[in-house]
Amino acid sequence: MTRPPAKPGPKAPPRRALTLRDVSELSGVSEMTVSRVLRNRGDVSEATREKVLTAARDIGYVPNKIAGALASQRVNLVGVIIPSLSNMVFPEVLAGISEVLEDTGLQPVVGVTHYSPEREESVLYEMLSWRPSGIVIAGLEHSGGARAMLDAAGVPVVEIMDTDGPPVDSAVGISHRKAGRQTAAAILAAGYRRIGFLGTKMPDDHRARKRMEGFEAALAEAGLVLEDREFYAGGSALLKGREMTEAILRRSPHLDFLYYSNDMIGAGGLLWCLENGIDVPGKLGLAGFNGVELLQGLPRRLATVDSCRREIGRLAAEIIAGKRPGGVIGGEVLELSPVLHPGDTIRT
Repeated sequence: MTRPPAKPGPKAPPRRALTLRDVSELSGVSEMTVSRVLRNRGDVSEATREKVLTAARDIGYVPNKIAGALASQRVNLVGVIIPSLSNMVFPEVLAGISEVLEDTGLQPVVGVTHYSPEREESVLYEMLSWRPSGIVIAGLEHSGGARAMLDAAGVPVVEIMDTDGPPVDSAVGISHRKAGRQTAAAILAAGYRRIGFLGTKMPDDHRARKRMEGFEAALAEAGLVLEDREFYAGGSALLKGREMTEAILRRSPHLDFLYYSNDMIGAGGLLWCLENGIDVPGKLGLAGFNGVELLQGLPRRLATVDSCRREIGRLAAEIIAGKRPGGVIGGEVLELSPVLHPGDTIRT
């Protein structure tokens, strides 16, 4: 795969790690008192404690659990924060990260958020408290508290999987809006017109939401709209794909195409259609997203888009480890180009 040229990231003032003094100056109390509050030690009034905690939260300060232990104040860990390990998407990203970091002395440590902004903030807080050498985190959307911590981390931060928005520092991924448009163009070119969408983790999965937005925008330009939708909040699973497909087709039997937010529910839908004698792709076309290799053993190849997962992991690790051209660490936006594979579920 040809790697994309680096685009300059947003210019920002030099980044530095925050200290007790920053919290002290903002809260108006001594550094010793700040230390007592953050270590939960000593007799401190509730009003003072709240003042210190509010100041620390506002500027994104995270206590240093290894202060004084190392002269560098950093450990050779790279925090990797992802939403899920229950499907095949993020393990491939982790494999790419591990390949690059193997000979660098850096070790990835993984935290899982389950698509919860509150959980992401908590995991990020714990990661940063150990003063890692870098952070790799999925997505560009974060809570205010998480964003403040990332801004103040003082280490390279790489947001992965998505380039549809401004990053904190560096970003590596694809444009999901473009991916949605790409799939819509292939569907329309094949002559499908009555289209339904089946998605998971809406609206917490921002990347799936952006694909749907791009998909709908392309349909609108052709004078069409999504005629039905089926959502659920569980993980990506074959069984759920079967159930969702049955539900949407019983409700809207006139549909001639189903666009799934990921391959796992798409594969479940394909199996349900074949078991029920539905002509795929003649009467009904199907497409998923992610290009999961595990599904190559299906009776028919599901149309999908390769989201470049392993390469995203590799490039993110290269940024953290200073292996990019010129040895510059941070400030890069690398957008990869997803590839549509029509498989056997879109008419030719």
